[in-house]
Amino acid sequence: MAQTKGRFEVHDLGNFKLHVYYTNDALGDASYIVEGKDALVTMEQPLFKDNVAEFDAYLSRLDKPAEKRITDYHVGGTGNHDVVMVEGMREFTKGEIYGGMMQGFAQAFGDALTDMPTGRAAEVAFGTTQTWAGVTFEFRRGATSDFPGASILIGGKAYYTHWTPAKAHVSHLQVSSPAAIDAEIAEAETSLASGATLFVGGHGGAAERDAVVFKIAYLQKMKELLAENKTAQTFVDAMKEAYPGLSGEAGLEELGKALCR
Repeated sequence: MAQTKGRFEVHDLGNFKLHVYYTNDALGDASYIVEGKDALVTMEQPLFKDNVAEFDAYLSRLDKPAEKRITDYHVGGTGNHDVVMVEGMREFTKGEIYGGMMQGFAQAFGDALTDMPTGRAAEVAFGTTQTWAGVTFEFRRGATSDFPGASILIGGKAYYTHWTPAKAHVSHLQVSSPAAIDAEIAEAETSLASGATLFVGGHGGAAERDAVVFKIAYLQKMKELLAENKTAQTFVDAMKEAYPGLSGEAGLEELGKALCR
């Protein structure tokens, strides 16, 4: 299954640049390059061969060494390069949940997927701040309902989470239970309080503060409508009425099934 090539955009954040790679792959993944004065840090490198080739070519053109490669929520095409993972995530990727997900991808996409990485994985503790390429990376715990990856405050200006906040309906993969609604609200509020001006994620790309504000209000409304509607269909109908024409409406059926079990 051939993948459509992606695109890059660059955000100048003062003492560093953040290169956002929209893979345009079947999973809606995004990858990142943090460019300091003399070196680079990559985050969440792509999973599909075509994207790996495009990403690596772009990385080479920046003509600076890659000091670190961060694998947070997404194992990708880092090849034999060493990577950094937050504590606990290395073992989680080998377990039934993440391993099963990757097996499903292999069955669905076959040879389009790149080879799995073979480099060593070092761990970083939650609550610590590392400095690579002259840029700080503050590793915070992500949403309690999510994989045990980190939310990362980059250079005090960009806040990375598993899912980019968006003015759109959320996926049932992001909000898979009523408890996850509260967890996502709490994480969004934490991200707003971080002082960041740019908000990025492994799915979606880059957004500004207004998208986070929308997400919080949207999830609060979702919680309210879920309390009032006890069946999946009435919940879906209520969400459509509350947000007519909002992007992602086709995914509401699966969201309703997940929340109204």
